[in-house]
Amino acid sequence: MRKGWEKKALKDTCKVFADGDWIESKDQSAEGIRLVQTGNIGFGFFKNKEEKARYISEETFKRLNCTEILPGDLLVSRLPDPVGKACIIPDINTKMITGVDCTIIRPDDNLLSEFLCYYQRSNKYLNDVQAGVSGSTRQRISRKNLGLIEIPLPPLEEQQRIVAILDEAFEAIDKAKANTEQNLKNAKELFESELQRVFSKKGKDWEEKTLGDIGKPSMCKRILKNQTLPSGDVPFYKIGTFGKKPNAFISQEIYDEFRTKYSFPKKGDVLISASGTIGRRVRYDGKPAFFQDSNIVWIANDEKQVLNDYLYVFYEFCDWQPSKGATIARLYNSNLTSIKISFPKSIKEQQTIVSKLDALQEQTKKLEAVYTQKLQDLEELKKSMLQKAFSGELTGKSEKIVK
Repeated sequence: MRKGWEKKALKDTCKVFADGDWIESKDQSAEGIRLVQTGNIGFGFFKNKEEKARYISEETFKRLNCTEILPGDLLVSRLPDPVGKACIIPDINTKMITGVDCTIIRPDDNLLSEFLCYYQRSNKYLNDVQAGVSGSTRQRISRKNLGLIEIPLPPLEEQQRIVAILDEAFEAIDKAKANTEQNLKNAKELFESELQRVFSKKGKDWEEKTLGDIGKPSMCKRILKNQTLPSGDVPFYKIGTFGKKPNAFISQEIYDEFRTKYSFPKKGDVLISASGTIGRRVRYDGKPAFFQDSNIVWIANDEKQVLNDYLYVFYEFCDWQPSKGATIARLYNSNLTSIKISFPKSIKEQQTIVSKLDALQEQTKKLEAVYTQKLQDLEELKKSMLQKAFSGELTGKSEKIVK
């Protein structure tokens, strides 16, 4: 911290430092005084959420002796995520109160709300908050511990300078993030639009059939819980480990017996998740493995009409609309067999389409990786600027910092 700056406990920098009010469901009404809750507190910004707004009446306000929050006050959520996140309350043209899980901060004349709000986004502040949390199931920080966190307190003129630099810099960073997020969205939409174009096509040399016409839906025989092992010879993929590292196994003996007697995918078949996140798919590589019955299915396809590679890209295009089971959504065989697929009669043309889509998807993934990394870099730039700002190292104008 720069020489000459003061440090004070947060509670000692405020005109008001108090928790919100205990408002029960029975106290709430359809209109009246707005109840601002932890869900309205973003990480440095206010989430209005008017469509989910809750209220209390003026009568209830007086009866419970509620504390009104004012535009310019800061609200701190003493719950995650993260614990201690804060925002400045804007003027939304209505009277407001807040709940007991929020702390109201009204800074005194020596502390700018904007300066404090920026500080409450810094790693130093968040680390200090984390050091004061308690609770084994759901972490929170008490108002007492929150109030003991030390805040840097430079002169007002210096606070104003820092806020001006951060405002300009963060505006530029947010603009860059918005452009990057749009580019990321465009990259994903490019591939999705190409899938739409390909599988909506119905040329004269194309056919349209149902998946039931292509092959028979199949699944492995049911494995009982007492037949699985925590480690063993052959991995057993359940719906939760589909496409990931398995945490259950079966013996080689059971595998050999079941593979001989019952349905089993061949190398290259496309396995589909039929519950949970429906439509996840992997190509079966032919290595010894067993798959949870009814939750992981495949079309037993001889590839005389449609290549499995073509099915694989089609499944990404497919709009899965399963029937609703008693407890979870599930893709039943009747759902699967009725799905329509358009495809060229020529196997060679199918191969060409798959190659083009694979190349486009690879290009899309590279772009997504670039844009995702840029978003991470921009967030790191914010953190770096906050660290410099509150250690007294932030000098010059923001355009010299933001490239």
